[in-house]
Amino acid sequence: MANQKRVLLLCGDYVEDYEVMVPFQALLAYGVAVDAVCPGKKSGDICRTAVHQLSGHQTYSESRGHNFALNATFDEIEASKYDGLFIPGGRAPEYLAMNESVLDLVKSFANTKKPIVAICHGQLILAAADVVRGRKCTAYPAVKPVLVAAGAHWEEPETLASCTIDGNLITGPTYEGNPEFIRLFVKALGGSIVGSGKRILFLCGDFMEDYEVKVPFQSLQALECHVDAVCPKKKAGEKCPTAVHDFEGDQTYSEKPGHDFPLNANFESVDVSSYDGLVIPGGRAPEYLALDDDVIKLVQEFMESKKPVASICHGQQILSAAGVLKVSISLNIIENGS
Repeated sequence: MANQKRVLLLCGDYVEDYEVMVPFQALLAYGVAVDAVCPGKKSGDICRTAVHQLSGHQTYSESRGHNFALNATFDEIEASKYDGLFIPGGRAPEYLAMNESVLDLVKSFANTKKPIVAICHGQLILAAADVVRGRKCTAYPAVKPVLVAAGAHWEEPETLASCTIDGNLITGPTYEGNPEFIRLFVKALGGSIVGSGKRILFLCGDFMEDYEVKVPFQSLQALECHVDAVCPKKKAGEKCPTAVHDFEGDQTYSEKPGHDFPLNANFESVDVSSYDGLVIPGGRAPEYLALDDDVIKLVQEFMESKKPVASICHGQQILSAAGVLKVSISLNIIENGS
C-alpha cells in the first residue's frame, strides 16, 4: 500500500488462537500497522487464547492456547485514527458483547463505514452493537439465532472457509477462512494482493509448533501461493497434532496440545522441481524428522537447487542433520572476506 494503513484488532481472554495471531502477523507482514487491544488491559499485557476445533462431538472442543501479547492500550485508542477493525472469535466475544465501550467502538467503525471483519463468534459483538440489521451476514452456525434476532440476513456458509461481504462488512464462520478474510480486508483497505502463483512446500510432523505452521501456511495462501503440507508416512487428508509452546516464567518453554493440522499432499509424491520454496516449522517434530533419510534428501535437494528454505525455531535441527549449515556459513565467510 502506498500509504500505510492502521487497523485495530479487538482481543479478549480466550480469543481463538488462530483467529488472532494469523491476521495479526499476516497483516504486519503485508505492511499494515496492527494495534491489538483488550478492554481492561494495557500494552504489554497478555490475553490467554483458546484452541477450538471439531473433534467428532456435538460441538467443538476447547483447550488452552498461547499467551497473546497486546501492543496497545484499549483506554488510549481513538477509532478515528484507524482504517479498519478486525474482530476474532472464540469465547471472548461472549463477554465483550456486554461491554459498552466495545459496543461504542464498533458503532463508530460502522457509522463511518470503515472495513470490519468478524470471524466465528465475533459476530456476537456486531449483533449487540446493532450494526447487522438489514445486512447480509454469516458466522459459526451456532451464532445464527443471535444474528437473525438482531435483524441480519443470515447466509448459510457453504464451508467453514466461506466469507460473506456486504459493503464494509466481511464475515465468516471459522479460522479456515483466514486467507480469504485477509485478502478481502486488504482490498477493503484500498490495497491489493497480486497472486504470485508460487508453489511452496511445508515439511510437517507430529507436535510441530502450532503457530509456526499455521501462520505462514495461511499467510502464504492469502498471497495466493499454492501451499502443500506433507509429513513422512502420512497422506493427504490425515492430520498432525501440533504443540503450543510458550515462555511462562519457567526456565524453558511450556508445552500444551494445539490444533490438529490437516495435510493436503503426500510426502512420497513430492517432486522438488515443482516447488519454488520450502518451509520447515519448529516444535518437537524436527527432533525425529532429522533422523529420516528421505527428509534429509528432500532438504538437500532444495538447498542444492538454490531455492529459498525458511526454517523456524527447532527446524534448524533438520538443516544441521542435512549438512547444509556448514556450507552456508563457509560461503558467508568467503563473501564477507572478499
